[in-house]
Amino acid sequence: MARWGEAGKNHLLASEKLKGADVEPLFFDEILSAETMPPDRGFEIAGVFMDSPVSAAVIDGLPDLKFITTLSTGFDHIDLQAAAAKGIPVSSVPAYGEVTVAEFAFALILALSRKIPASRDRVRVEKKFTTDGLTGFDLAGKTLGVVGAGRIGKHAVTMGRGFGMNVIAFDVIHDDAFAAQTGMSYVSLEELLAKSDVITIHCPYMPSTHHLINANNIGLVKKGAYLVNTARGAVVETPALLGALKSGQLAGAGLDVIEGEEDMKKGNLGALEEFLAMPNVIVTPHNAFNTNEAFVRILDTTIDNIVAYLQGSPINVVK
Repeated sequence: MARWGEAGKNHLLASEKLKGADVEPLFFDEILSAETMPPDRGFEIAGVFMDSPVSAAVIDGLPDLKFITTLSTGFDHIDLQAAAAKGIPVSSVPAYGEVTVAEFAFALILALSRKIPASRDRVRVEKKFTTDGLTGFDLAGKTLGVVGAGRIGKHAVTMGRGFGMNVIAFDVIHDDAFAAQTGMSYVSLEELLAKSDVITIHCPYMPSTHHLINANNIGLVKKGAYLVNTARGAVVETPALLGALKSGQLAGAGLDVIEGEEDMKKGNLGALEEFLAMPNVIVTPHNAFNTNEAFVRILDTTIDNIVAYLQGSPINVVK
């Protein structure tokens, strides 16, 4: 019987879903890292969430490890080269949060466009029922720029069209049939930055997208535009983003992800303190994925990944 070590949550639900699979689940409340290795290291399958950095040291420290499955779409927290060197396949959950994350991105867009946090504070904190300084703007007729028109990005495109927005997208892969169906058009990243009133980021994080928006191109952004990032923090260069917000190049930002999140969770806030001091910036704690429905989909796919591995044909394998 294979043993599965999970650094995760919802243990009862996971145990229920694992019934019938030839797996003995072991659950650990702490993240899996080089500093927090579990006392029992004799498991073959590691199920980890995105806050567990599965480094080469972690892989070396688990002598029986044969398979890693991450309970997330992103996999940048796993040392793929170290896993490959030991012949350990890595699987992910490619499609659990398509609608979930896109909906959250639009929650941030609406909160920015209609100044909802400031409106709430006006009543709750200031004890005033007035609208002075709270004038927002309509999304209808504005241009939405979608950076990364994959599974999540396509839902963002559809939602933008539903609000009556003009939608443009940047992606290295073009789905011309989808573009024709939705009335969206593909453009270069430079054109997207220059034309978008709202930019929403939905591309994966990898070497080619590291600091995709940076000091060299952020000056191309249409003055007064808004940027929303629910993808990965390091897709946007932090000093460049701070500079654009301070100069007014960007009118505001909605950030569910920021570079250096692991340090922030340890209390080292860094640039987060600067973002929090800006009234035109909304920061949330990497929460876009977090709905009951999405977590059930995560568990279902993770169980499927484990069962497929045990049957000798791993699925959703990260290349």
